[in-house]
Amino acid sequence: MPYDPKPRTLIMRGVDALSRREYSRSELRRKLLRSCGEDESAADVEEVLNTLESKGYLSNARYAQSRVRTRAARYGNRRLAGELAMMGVDSETISESLEQAGDEFERARTLWQRKFGKPPADRRERDRQVRYLASRGFDFDVVSKLVSADEQDA
Repeated sequence: MPYDPKPRTLIMRGVDALSRREYSRSELRRKLLRSCGEDESAADVEEVLNTLESKGYLSNARYAQSRVRTRAARYGNRRLAGELAMMGVDSETISESLEQAGDEFERARTLWQRKFGKPPADRRERDRQVRYLASRGFDFDVVSKLVSADEQDA
């Protein structure tokens, strides 16, 4: 006789997803809406999200802190803030999370040291280094200060 498991409810699917990693509210909403059955609606998903939030399982602040903690070593504040905003995190929570990321200049310097390790030899190399750091979301003031500081050190 084949095994017929009881269908998992929306709240079970939400808790299951959150047990693996943190999600923002909007990200989890999209995930649950994709998995909705015929008898489940968007209103049911909102109710489940409210329940998960009230129980402390779902938190945009915790999601933002987790995201910043794992990506801050490789990306600048602009990129991190943009990613969090795309996931529906409010600007106040983004600001608080970025404060915990540490000094952006030091993070950019560490990344620059790992990637390049020496000051640019010419204008072309300088532009390449600037483009690299800017594409990682570091503020232009930080990038120009870093690259010009390393040119002066040479």
